[in-house]
Amino acid sequence: MSSWSHLSVVVPAYNEEERLPRTLDRLKEYYDAQPYDYDVAVVSDGSKDRTADIAHEFARANGRFRLISYPDNQGKGYAVRKGMLEATGDLILFCDADLATPQEETEKLLERMNQGADVAIGSRPLQASNLEVRQPWYREMLGRSFNLAVQTIGIRGIDDTQCGFKMFTAAANKDIFSRCKLNGFGFDFEALMVARDLGYRIDEVPIRWRHQEGSKVVLMRDGPRMLRDLLKLRMMGKTRRLEKR
Repeated sequence: MSSWSHLSVVVPAYNEEERLPRTLDRLKEYYDAQPYDYDVAVVSDGSKDRTADIAHEFARANGRFRLISYPDNQGKGYAVRKGMLEATGDLILFCDADLATPQEETEKLLERMNQGADVAIGSRPLQASNLEVRQPWYREMLGRSFNLAVQTIGIRGIDDTQCGFKMFTAAANKDIFSRCKLNGFGFDFEALMVARDLGYRIDEVPIRWRHQEGSKVVLMRDGPRMLRDLLKLRMMGKTRRLEKR
């Protein structure tokens, strides 16, 4: 029997007014049908469109949803970290607003958590994963190259650090994200490096996934930044990453 009863879901969002209504409807539809309690926090990362208004209006009509918002764009890492550290569930999932990983895949991560994982992450390269709609070839090639760099420089043995579908126990979540500092897209591998350094069990889980247009990652701009952040974390070393908060 599992020792948890409440799942918190964190959805970082920047200028997502077009797809957010469908996303919120799907989250409510799916989690309302599950036997466990849940809440959903949309973190509007300084959005300049109606993202915050849409999330606020939805939350007013649906008590399990809430909006976290601030005026200036800080980066996805900041948005995820803020949402994760404010989450109150026994387990905390963050997922991308495009729902590239269908919400039904939550149950696969929950199964691993019930089996003793501290962190369960969706992983697209695993043989059992089903990529229903693949990325353009150049994005997939660059993604594989980046994952190779992460394994070489940062975290060996994890095939996919960047998939936006990750679940943490409450204790691991607080311990890990309270130590994280990266505000940009490198936050994923930073969180996993910290988790590994702290000795948490990380399970990669095969998932269904479909590419969605409208990614906020600009490869020529964000790729070099992420590599720079990865090298910086590597040079910092385990001791500095785990310094007392």
